[in-house]
Amino acid sequence: MSFKSIALGATALILAGSAVQAADRPLRPVNTYSIVARDAATGELGVAVQSHWFSVGSVVIWAEPGIGAVATQSFVLPDYGPNGLALMRAGASAAEALEQTLAADEHIDVRQVAMVDASGGVAVHTGEHAIAEHCHITGEGYSVQANMMRDGTVCSAMSVAFESSTGSLSERLMLALEAAQGEGGDIRGKQSAAMLVVSGDAALPAWSGRVVDLRVEDNVDPLAELRRLLGLSRVYALMQAGDDAMAEGDLAGASAAYAAASALAPDNHEVVFWHAITLATGGDMAGATPLFSRAFAAWPQWRDIIPRLRAAGVLPDDDALEAQILAVQ
Repeated sequence: MSFKSIALGATALILAGSAVQAADRPLRPVNTYSIVARDAATGELGVAVQSHWFSVGSVVIWAEPGIGAVATQSFVLPDYGPNGLALMRAGASAAEALEQTLAADEHIDVRQVAMVDASGGVAVHTGEHAIAEHCHITGEGYSVQANMMRDGTVCSAMSVAFESSTGSLSERLMLALEAAQGEGGDIRGKQSAAMLVVSGDAALPAWSGRVVDLRVEDNVDPLAELRRLLGLSRVYALMQAGDDAMAEGDLAGASAAYAAASALAPDNHEVVFWHAITLATGGDMAGATPLFSRAFAAWPQWRDIIPRLRAAGVLPDDDALEAQILAVQ
């Protein structure tokens, strides 16, 4: 017997337990539209969703670095998320994982579930009693699905938006959600949205393999807020890149990353401050001075942090440098 069959057999025991629970579980309607996808260039895996339901991301979207992504919706059974990922982690394809999780559920007629695996294989199920308008479309490395939509054109709009777009996986997922809303979206309106994108590297643990992990729990325009947060997440990803470069002693790389972050968020005084710190640490006080001036004007408490950074070793232990920074007006 192969390792894969042993692993899948062990996971089947978990699914058997879920089936017993599912039989008695009240059905919770989470009617929505979503997309699961894999980026062929980077290997990233992602899932994104919008619904007129509070905190939709907490129950609908699931993903694991280098393993797969799952969206479970309609009369939602969250078990499909962790159980589907467990099967894919054990070697099952998206199609095999979906088949086995459906076999453990007594209410597949009201479920809508989509999965994508690390090879880009996709599988989707829409039960016959999912609330109309419902639909799903699969393409190379992705699946879009929806139920209780105002119009039946939501899935085709999502599919076209995803296939015709370029850029990062998160941006393409965002465009697909926006296209769905452009077709009218959920017939009940809008409330929450979420996006989860993970690395294609299965060696990374879940907590360090998240590329984008955003939720809008309750908002009159959740996609606009998700779009804003996605932009901000890019800023802080550059900040993290700057921090990583600093830790490696790469001041030029750190400065470049912070400068890029500052360009994206020129009014974010924290981004400005850390860019200034990087330049000052590298001996470029001429470049750092106007940035410190902007940061101190926006948030005077940044001055109080300077001695603390020196004590922590973030700034050089240099009286003259500290005095020079604190003298900036």
